[in-house]
Amino acid sequence: MTTSAPRPGERVTDVQFDEDTFSVDLADGRTITVPLAWYPRLLDAAPAQRKNWKISGGGFGIHWPDIDEDLSAQGLLEGAPAPRRTESAKR
Repeated sequence: MTTSAPRPGERVTDVQFDEDTFSVDLADGRTITVPLAWYPRLLDAAPAQRKNWKISGGGFGIHWPDIDEDLSAQGLLEGAPAPRRTESAKR
């Protein structure tokens, strides 16, 4: 799979959560909404942990320090859920 370099309009400006999804607003006016089930760390996090996010990666990523989760705008735009953990990685 070929990925392109992030474009300036793909910078993250805001993040919001509801019960089943979260949405990321981009500088170009787009909003990406994805199911929380795609991101188990966010799904299992407390609401206060979800709200504690920071823009990272020069504006193209989101970091949640309380749960050590990082997502990129590009990954969200590509519809990429978090990789599933293998049994050996769970130990």
